[in-house]
Amino acid sequence: MTELRHRGATEKGLQHQNSENKGAEMEGKERDGASDNETKSDSGVPEVPVPADDTPEVLNKALSGLSSRWKNWWVRGILTLAMISFFFIIIYLGPMVLMMIVLCVQIKCFHEIITIGYSVYHSYHLPWFRTLSWYFLLCVNYFFYGETVTDYFFTLVQREEPLRILSKYHRFISFALYLTGFCMFVLSLVKKHYRLQFYMFGWTHVTLLIVVTQSHLIIHNLFEGMIWFIVPISCVICNDIMAYMFGFFFGRTPLIKLSPKKTWEGFIGGFFATIVFGILLSYVMSGYRFFVCPVEFNNDSNSFTVDCKPSELFQLQDYGLPPVLQSVTGWTTVKLYPFQIHSIALSAFASIMGPFGGFFASGFKRAFKIKDFANTIPGHGGIMDRFDCQYLMATFVNVYIASFIRGPNPSKVIQQLLALRPDQQLHIFNSLKAHLTEKGLLPALEEAA
Repeated sequence: MTELRHRGATEKGLQHQNSENKGAEMEGKERDGASDNETKSDSGVPEVPVPADDTPEVLNKALSGLSSRWKNWWVRGILTLAMISFFFIIIYLGPMVLMMIVLCVQIKCFHEIITIGYSVYHSYHLPWFRTLSWYFLLCVNYFFYGETVTDYFFTLVQREEPLRILSKYHRFISFALYLTGFCMFVLSLVKKHYRLQFYMFGWTHVTLLIVVTQSHLIIHNLFEGMIWFIVPISCVICNDIMAYMFGFFFGRTPLIKLSPKKTWEGFIGGFFATIVFGILLSYVMSGYRFFVCPVEFNNDSNSFTVDCKPSELFQLQDYGLPPVLQSVTGWTTVKLYPFQIHSIALSAFASIMGPFGGFFASGFKRAFKIKDFANTIPGHGGIMDRFDCQYLMATFVNVYIASFIRGPNPSKVIQQLLALRPDQQLHIFNSLKAHLTEKGLLPALEEAA
C-alpha cells in the first residue's frame, strides 16, 4: 500500500511538472508573439462562406486560354468600362436619379455588411437580429432624409398641411421610432447570448454610421452642384484604376500588409494621374451650368432646376505663373477656373487618404477571412468593395465645402422669413431698415431708385 501511494504521488508529481512545462512553453510562445497563436486566436471567429465565382460564362469561355492573372485583368477592365458607362447614363438622367442611385447603393452596402454578421453568427439563433438591423436602417433614413426635405423643400413643406406637421415634429417622431427599436432590442435579450447580442447591436450601429451618414453627406454635396458630386467620385475612380494599372505593370514594392497586392509604384502613379485628371475634368465641367449650378426645387414647376448665373468659382480668371514656369512655357499668366485649384485638394485627398478607406475594408475582410463583401460585380466583389473609399471622400467634400466654399444662402433666409407671422416679419423689416440706415446704405439705395 505504501508503495502504491508513493507511486501515485510520483505520477502526480510528474503530471504536475509536465503541465508546468507545457504552461511555460505556451507562455514563451505568447511572449514571442508567434503568428501561429494569432491565427489560433482568430480561429474563434466563424468563417463566412466564400461566394462562388460569378463571372459570366461568356467571359469565362472567351478568356479561358489566359492565365488567372490576365483573366482577372480583363474581367475587371470590361466590368469597369460597363460601370463607367452606367455612371454617365445616370448623370445624364439628372440629380433626382442620382439621389435614388445613392439610396440604392446605401441599402446594398448595408445589406452586404449585415449579411456578413448574420453569416458569422447565425448558428447562435440570435432573435430579431436582421429584423432590428433593417428597422434601425429605416429609422435613420427617415431622420436624415426628413431633415433634407425640410431644408431643401421648405416652401413645398409649408404648403402641404400633412408635410408641415411631419416637419414640425420630425425629430420627435424620429426619436420615438428609434426608442421603439431600442426597447425591442432589450426585450430580445437572451441570457446565454448577452455579450454576443450587444456585439451585434454595436455592429449594426457602426454600419449605420459608416454607410447611412456618409450617403446623406453625398446627397448634401449633390445639392451644392453636381460638380461637387461628380468630380470627387470620378477622382476616386481614377485613382483606383490608375493605381491598379501602375501596380499591375510596374509594381514591385509592397505598400501595406493589409493589402499585399497594393504597391508603392501604384500608389505614387495613381496620385499624379489623379491630380492631372482632376484638373482636366474640372476645367471641362466648370463651363456648363448643368454641373455648376446648385440643385434647387422649383415651386412653380414642382421639379428640380440647375439653372443659375455661375458664381466666381466657375468663371475664368488670370493667374500669374511662377518664374520657373514662365521660363519654361514663355507665359506670364494662365486662365483657370478657381474650382480647378480646389480640385487639386480633392484629387490629393482621393489619392492619399482615400485608399485608407480601402485598407480599412481590407482589414475588416481579413478579420472575417473573406476576400470580398459579396460577388455582385464579377472581378470586383460587392458594391461595398467599390464604395469603401467613396464614403471617406464624401465626408471630406462636405467638410471642405462648409469650411472653404459655402456662405450664407439668401434664398433660404427668405424662405424662413416668409414662414414667420406678419408681426415677426414687420419686426425683422424694421430692424433691417434701421441697420441699413445706420450703415448709410439705405439712403444710397433710395437715391439710386
